[in-house]
Amino acid sequence: MTLDYQALEKALKSLERGLLVVVPTETVYGLAADGYSDSAVARIYELKQRPSFNPLILHYYSVECALEDVEEDERFLKLAKFFWPGPLTIVVNRKKESRVSSLATAGLQTLAVRVPSHPVMRALLEKYPHPLAAPSANPSTRISPTHLPHVLSYFDGCEQVGAFLEGGLSLVGLESTVIDLTSRKPVILRPGSITKEALEKVIGSIAEGDHTTSIKAPGQLKKHYAPSIPIRLNAIDVKEDEALLAFGSHILRGAKYTINLSEKGDLAEAASNLFRFLHELDHKKFSAIAVMPIPNVGIGKAINDRLMRASAQENEDLL
Repeated sequence: MTLDYQALEKALKSLERGLLVVVPTETVYGLAADGYSDSAVARIYELKQRPSFNPLILHYYSVECALEDVEEDERFLKLAKFFWPGPLTIVVNRKKESRVSSLATAGLQTLAVRVPSHPVMRALLEKYPHPLAAPSANPSTRISPTHLPHVLSYFDGCEQVGAFLEGGLSLVGLESTVIDLTSRKPVILRPGSITKEALEKVIGSIAEGDHTTSIKAPGQLKKHYAPSIPIRLNAIDVKEDEALLAFGSHILRGAKYTINLSEKGDLAEAASNLFRFLHELDHKKFSAIAVMPIPNVGIGKAINDRLMRASAQENEDLL
């Protein structure tokens, strides 16, 4: 991908001024702020209308940069060496001398950190002297954006956003896997494209979060990634006024409109299409979005996690 150096320079100057910048990553588009600036981070919460108890992910250019703010941990180093740059967020204990805004951590003594792989985001991180706090570039609970037009539909013309960086379609299409290393046994707080099985090959046995897991990282709210119309999961039939989100070669008939996550039944393809297709179906001309069953294996667990949160009715409960 050819970098737009003029746009990159505008983004750098915007961050220096305390403004927000829309950035592409391999997972979804993010809304970035200087992670060391309370006022800049506060803009994220204000613009997204994000609950203040929901922490943000800090993005770094390298493992060495992240180690300026977090405590060194053998499991952390193993995972970072194997999966970074890439779609894995690791929750670890923050250093006492860390300059990361307490707003970004929701007052916790832990940090959720990641080294992304998208070339545009890496170019920005290489040139900017501080880590970037960057949740997905959408209003809180709404569908995450996987290309720039999605973001523009939310925030175009917003004075708090100083620059919009183009990066094409997000290749992964789902937010990063989040693993917590702050307890004796690692815990997956949010499934993603990097599966539990892949992680266990590197650091051994891992637990999965449950309803009692307290919020340590983004993506743990019960209602999240939601369109403006209802979602009906594991549909075995479809109504004539519904849109159908299909999967596989054998699709239900009778929907007002149908779009297929993957005709081949490829879960990776389905993951990369999920948020983009939810955006397409999020229209008042449909009474609801019926979703065909998705196999709950591998990355299918992450897809079902996002669909479950998108269909939830309450935002207070945790998963």
